Amino acid sequence: MTSIDLTINTDLARSILTNFIRSEITRAGFKKAVIGLSGGIDSALSCFLAAEALGAQNVLAVRMPYQTSSADSLEHAQLVIDALGVRSLTIPITPMVNPYFEQSPEISRMRRGNVMARQRMIVLYDHSEEFGGLVVGTGNKTEILLGYTTLYGDSACALNPIGDLYKTQVRQLSRALGVPAPVIDKAPSADLWANQTDEGELGFTYEEVDRLLYLLVDQRFSPADCMAAGFAEAFVKTVVERIRRNHFKRILPPIAKLSNRTIGYDFLYLRDWGT
Repeated sequence: MTSIDLTINTDLARSILTNFIRSEITRAGFKKAVIGLSGGIDSALSCFLAAEALGAQNVLAVRMPYQTSSADSLEHAQLVIDALGVRSLTIPITPMVNPYFEQSPEISRMRRGNVMARQRMIVLYDHSEEFGGLVVGTGNKTEILLGYTTLYGDSACALNPIGDLYKTQVRQLSRALGVPAPVIDKAPSADLWANQTDEGELGFTYEEVDRLLYLLVDQRFSPADCMAAGFAEAFVKTVVERIRRNHFKRILPPIAKLSNRTIGYDFLYLRDWGT
């Protein structure tokens, strides 16, 4: 098996990402951030970075439990809130989504999870307006590449500081920033239903897939090269297919071209023109 090192310079990453948050939020005319704090490591890291970049008083962490959410999720999110001193709200989504579920008694678990993720984003964007801050994303590079996210749900944000960090790198940076150990050490979960775990649903571990994704994406290995490096053919094909099939989640909706200046193709107006 080819040796693959995903170690990052955490001091440099910390500096780049806090500067990114500060720059992107202030250039848009804001000073504050809103984050959906799930109790998991990804949202915890985004919250730590935002608090360092903007000041704890300028960060609003919103917990949005459903009736089946793990009690640990609320407790772990509270550990982050207490450690940072950020502002916080707890808004249960059960009374918001259950009336919709009751209209479709046979609704699948996947549909329920997507509805909950999108309802949480409705809450976040409403409080973004009330608090006067931009929604900061919490999706890591592994999830984005695999499409392990809900479009217009947990993927929706104004900026994403951790989207170029693989899950294993999120853990490295979280340790460096002092994210509470219970948050770092627990099994990753979207907490959409009881006993749900990311790795159980995906069918492989983050450590395994991060190494493969690094070769495919960062090192531009072909699938055949990855197999030659020691990865099983079935695993490589599964991951490559997930990346291909979920590309639509990683881009803005394509616009049919009719003119000489089509948005997204020819008209790429920079936000900071004239500044």
